[in-house]
Amino acid sequence: MERLLIRGACPHDCPDTCGIVTEVENGRAVAVRGDADHAVTRGWLCAKVRPYLHHVYHPDRLQYPLRRVGPKGSGKWQRITWDEAIAEITGRWREIIAEFGAEAILPYSYSGTLGLVQMIVSSTRLWNRLGASRLERSICCAAAELAVQATLGKRWSPPYSEVLASRLVVIWGHNPIATAPHFMPFLRQAQRKGCYVVAIDPRRTATAHGANCHLAPRPGSDGALAMGMAHVLVAEGLHDEAWLDRHTIGWPSLRERLAEYPPCRAAAITGLTEDDIIQLARRYGTSRPSLIKIADGINRNRNGGQNVRAICALPVLTAQYGVRGGGLSYSTSDYVTWDDEALNHWRDCPPPGRSVNMNRLGAALLGEVQNPPIRSLYVFGANPVASSPNAARIVEGMRREELFTVVHELFLTDTADYADIVLPATSQLEQTDLHKAYGTSLLTYNHRAIPPLGECKSDWEVMGLLARALGFDDDWLHQSAEEVIEEIWTATTESCPPLHGISLAQLKSEGSKAIHLDETPFAGGRFPTPSGKVELYSTALAEKGHDPLPGRFHAAEDDGEASDLPSEESLQLLTPASHHFVSSSFANQLGLLKNEGTAFLEIHPRDAERRSIENGQSVVVYNGRGSCRLRAVVTDAVRPGVVCSPKGRWAKLEGGTNVNWTTPDALGDFAGQSTFHGNRVWIRLLD
Repeated sequence: MERLLIRGACPHDCPDTCGIVTEVENGRAVAVRGDADHAVTRGWLCAKVRPYLHHVYHPDRLQYPLRRVGPKGSGKWQRITWDEAIAEITGRWREIIAEFGAEAILPYSYSGTLGLVQMIVSSTRLWNRLGASRLERSICCAAAELAVQATLGKRWSPPYSEVLASRLVVIWGHNPIATAPHFMPFLRQAQRKGCYVVAIDPRRTATAHGANCHLAPRPGSDGALAMGMAHVLVAEGLHDEAWLDRHTIGWPSLRERLAEYPPCRAAAITGLTEDDIIQLARRYGTSRPSLIKIADGINRNRNGGQNVRAICALPVLTAQYGVRGGGLSYSTSDYVTWDDEALNHWRDCPPPGRSVNMNRLGAALLGEVQNPPIRSLYVFGANPVASSPNAARIVEGMRREELFTVVHELFLTDTADYADIVLPATSQLEQTDLHKAYGTSLLTYNHRAIPPLGECKSDWEVMGLLARALGFDDDWLHQSAEEVIEEIWTATTESCPPLHGISLAQLKSEGSKAIHLDETPFAGGRFPTPSGKVELYSTALAEKGHDPLPGRFHAAEDDGEASDLPSEESLQLLTPASHHFVSSSFANQLGLLKNEGTAFLEIHPRDAERRSIENGQSVVVYNGRGSCRLRAVVTDAVRPGVVCSPKGRWAKLEGGTNVNWTTPDALGDFAGQSTFHGNRVWIRLLD
């Protein structure tokens, strides 16, 4: 029988947003590969997604709705019909609304599945119409987003290919080999042409291994390092005074502040040597073009927003914005912004409900949020028990008998274990969507390749069922995925130049299209800020209560909520991305678990010796929030005082807890940002 070739998109939380081709035979997918015609994917997929059919056809895939019949977390379920599930959910919601109002219902979703329909629209329309609580979606990039937009106006970054023009690339707090792998061939090609690569990271990552130079500052001290570099640039005349005068707001004030960060002070804060800082600044100031590439890990600490602001200032000092191969590579998300009214249909909805910060989920469920209290939680595209901070508090909150929880998922995840109703979700091969990359300038259309397994339904299909059962007959709640895409595309293209000349029909036919970018971002010193200039002094930030200039950092550190433990014995735990999982997605696949190895903790030999820990031994990592068990890897790949354990493990596959039983749910300096990497822990041998 002839095989069908169906073009689609990888839906997982990665800036590459690869094109995929699925081979289908008799209604079953028999192979998945990278799309050779996709300008970034170029025919290959990462280690996470290559075995995607093991995910789709995993023997543990949920295929039917389930109702809990035992205590929460007991794993006892009863199969029910979709009609029964929808009737029970909406019946409970009506009771809750009658007693507490719709804001007592909290939808919780994030980037387990990206896409215009299955993530964005599914996270907005029904909940807006219902008047439910809104989710402050600040777990990943909120501080960096605000910092970049306040400084430059938009999150605009050059295409990956522009790195071929770079003479210096500084990869800062970022490990693209694991989290943006399709950038790496372009970087390697640039290196072969003579580009010098510096990696700045407390851990010697796989990316740092391939760099020409690796610097390992203390976690969270990136802003001080940037300010120290800026001090050297100005002191040695390596800045562009004329460009600064023409194209910035606040340069004289920032210049005064830079005097506070001589290399000796920056060295004391970062743990680097003065010479490290001076030599890096000189190399940056004399190499043109120079590109700084960051990602979101750098903003997940107490000073995340101000750290990013300080880094944003470096290309300003050297006039590198608008230069091909120079500037800042962070996100392409603001080139195309979907039409707000077409997304949300606010005109047809009650006023927006209150906002609940997703990083405080455990606290919110346990009473921090009142008037009304949260009485129902609906989770999709997320696994907060495994992936959110202070997970023990989340579990405690989800165990409340009066909390009615629904989880829409592909598997019985750590979060689904505490649900009252579990609904079976489709995989990417079983649904339709449109994907806008946040690391590249490509749009990719995902055609449904196979029929849904069993009784699985997509996020958007379920929203329609819930809407109908609640009595909401609005047409925009009952469109097909294709109709949703058509409506939003039409509304957006009218006012979005990067989409001009691209038709939806072309996109469906060709699979992917690059948006129109006529020039390097910020060319000619033009910035989409209120002033039209780089706003080193940000009035917008001042109005939010933040220091309007870069260079003011909070000194307070997380105490691990363990005041009775000796502070001198604590270490700072970093939880970067795993190489084989996307957050907690794929962390139940045996092949990928084998490739990743047992859950481990990297610890410096000096710190291991002090605690009598040898390589390969089992250790307990703990603080006042919780603990987890890990295998010690004694290595100088982490700096002294720092330990590292990649995130994403399912707690129930690791003895009942993972690293997020220790991570703080305190908020960062900007936008309610998470502070995963500001985590103090203690370590001992397993008894």
